[in-house]
Amino acid sequence: MLSTSPWSAGPYRRPDFSAQLGPLPLLHSPKVRSTCRLYWRPEAPAHAPRGDRRPHICVASAPFAGKTPAPNRNLPVAEPANTLRIALPKGSLQEPTLHLLAKAGFHVYSSSRGLRPSSDDEELDIFMIRAQEIGSYIDDGFLDCGITGYDWVYENRADLEDLAELPYSRATVRPTRWVLVVPEDSPIRKVEDLEGKRIATEAVGITKRYLESKGVTADIEFSWGATEVKVPDLVDAIVDVTETGSSLRANKLRIVDELLVSFPHFFASKEAFADPWKRQKMERMVLMIQAALAARDKVGLKLNLPEKSLPKVLERLPSLRRPTVSSLAEAGWVAVETIIDESAVRHLVPDLKELGAEGIIEYPLNKIVS
Repeated sequence: MLSTSPWSAGPYRRPDFSAQLGPLPLLHSPKVRSTCRLYWRPEAPAHAPRGDRRPHICVASAPFAGKTPAPNRNLPVAEPANTLRIALPKGSLQEPTLHLLAKAGFHVYSSSRGLRPSSDDEELDIFMIRAQEIGSYIDDGFLDCGITGYDWVYENRADLEDLAELPYSRATVRPTRWVLVVPEDSPIRKVEDLEGKRIATEAVGITKRYLESKGVTADIEFSWGATEVKVPDLVDAIVDVTETGSSLRANKLRIVDELLVSFPHFFASKEAFADPWKRQKMERMVLMIQAALAARDKVGLKLNLPEKSLPKVLERLPSLRRPTVSSLAEAGWVAVETIIDESAVRHLVPDLKELGAEGIIEYPLNKIVS
């Protein structure tokens, strides 16, 4: 039966379903202060396919004064699943991190501007945050865990659980280095020469603790970027980050000392680490990420060869352990399988061929679990 409310005069009329359904809280969430109402539209809209004469039901939300009504207990409500709130670094480490996670089996889908990416793992609630801030958000309890550089956790003095070092970086496999830098022609040769001088850096905390350990007092100012161009006209020295040193050399700068060496780490809050489910989830993630890192730049190699050539082949084959050797159906022949560095293949395969190897197969690896 259709309602006799004033709304019934318009193209939309409201059927009285309340006796059957009761009020329907939007999303069944206690935080949402609205309810859903159903409206009956007897005629099909203009864009409906010809012959579609089925009634159309529209759902609209209306403000609800007071407390949100309890959900209808007759409707199925999914129980909230366990979730792990994890931060990934946005910026120069973003693409290497997402690639590593994909190799580990965790596919993260993010747009160029997206800060809340999705994942094929429904138990992960992912945030894209600048690496400098991740440690503080974990330490303050807003996040359970995250991947960020050891340098930024050290910079912010965050008290976290360090689950693993992850040896990868933005451009190479080398670690990030924080270095004390001056112009090539600067009279400054050692850190003690900076007494009373002016230093610019993004890592103020790292620099202060370094100078304190050396007994040197200097004026340290925060740099928002383009730190290399500030010497010598604006400051006497800088503390900057580098992997290869090529940018410093291009700007005619000289390294005086190295303050800190850093790789990304997998960090967790004390509270999350104490939670059995979250700890197991994080440890499983770390296992898979480390397995993906272990397989980096390595390949598998299979080959068949005469058994008499086996001793010479085993001398040539580098391996994590001794290669796997098995007999073939044909007498006098064996199959060999091993894991080697990809860079060694171009030298090794011709040698194996000279020793009588046949059916040589090289295949890629995603993970190696030790």
